[in-house]
Amino acid sequence: MNGWNPIDWFGDAQQALFEGVVQPLMFTLGLGNLLEDGFRATGWLLVGLVQIALMLTLMRALERWRPVEPVTDRAAVRTDVLYTLIHRLGLFRMVMFLSIDPFWDWLAGQARLQGLRGVELDGLWPGVTDVAVVSFLIYLVVFDFIDYWFHRAQHHFHWWWQLHALHHSQRQMTLWTDNRNHLLDDMLRDSLFVLVALVIGVPPGQFVALVALGQLVESLSHANVRMDFGPFFSRVLVGPRYHRLHHAIGLGHEADDGRLGGHNFAVLFPLWDILFGTACFDGQDHATGIRDQLPEAGGRDYGRGFWAQQWLGLKRLAGRA
Repeated sequence: MNGWNPIDWFGDAQQALFEGVVQPLMFTLGLGNLLEDGFRATGWLLVGLVQIALMLTLMRALERWRPVEPVTDRAAVRTDVLYTLIHRLGLFRMVMFLSIDPFWDWLAGQARLQGLRGVELDGLWPGVTDVAVVSFLIYLVVFDFIDYWFHRAQHHFHWWWQLHALHHSQRQMTLWTDNRNHLLDDMLRDSLFVLVALVIGVPPGQFVALVALGQLVESLSHANVRMDFGPFFSRVLVGPRYHRLHHAIGLGHEADDGRLGGHNFAVLFPLWDILFGTACFDGQDHATGIRDQLPEAGGRDYGRGFWAQQWLGLKRLAGRA
C-alpha cells in the first residue's frame, strides 16, 4: 500500500480546483489564452487557502492563549486581514503574472540566447545537492540571506523607509500584520526574488513551497502572542518576541538617536542578525509602532484604510506627507 504523499495530494487538489473552478471562469472571462498562468495561479490560491486555515486555527489559538495585549483597534486589524487576503489568495500574484513577471521571463530568455547561464545550485554536488530536501534547504538559506539585506535596505534608505514605514505603523500587531505593506514595496521584493529564482534555478514547485513556508513563519512572528523559543531556539528561528522587538517604538527600527537603523531584521533565521551585529534579545514584549505616530511627536498619519495607506505612502515617497 502506497503511503500518503503531500506533493501528489497538492498536485491533485490543484488540478481539481483548476478544472472545476478556475478554468471555466477563465473561459467565461475570455482568458482562455492564459490557461498556463491560470494553472500556476491556482497553485498559489491553494497554498493561500491552506495558510489561512492554519492561521485561523493554530495561530489564532495561540493568540487567544497568551496575548501580549488586548486588541482594541479592530478596524486596523480588519485592514490587515484585507492585505492578507489580497496576497495569500493570489490576487497580488495574479497582477504580477500579468504585468511584471512576463518581462523577467523575457529577460531570462534573452540571457540564455546570449549564452548567459545561471548558477544551478542543486547541481553543485551531484548526489547531494540534487536531493530535493537538500536543495530546498539551500534555496531557503539563500533566499533568507537576501531577504535579510533587502530588509536592512528598507530601513537604511530614507526613500525606501517611506514605503516600508506602512508595515511598521500598525500599533496592534497580530498574525495578519505580515502582509501590511505598500504594494510598490511588495512589487520590488517580489521582482527581486523572481529574478533570484531564475538565476539560481529554483524549480517552480520549490519556489511556491519556499514562499509559503516563509509566509507562515512570518505570520507567526507577527502574531499577538507572548512567545519565546528559549535561549537556544530563539537564535535558530525568528519567533514572535524576537520580531516584536523589531517593531518596537524607538528601538526596533531606528537607532538610539532617532536615525534609521534598528535590530532584528532577519526574516527566518536570526543567524544573520547575530553575524552582522543587529541582533537584540532583551526578553521583553514592547509596544509597537513608529515614534512619529505618538501625539507628543506630532501624531503623523499613516492612514486607516487600505487606499488611504497606499496613497499616503506615495505622498511620503514624494515628500508631501
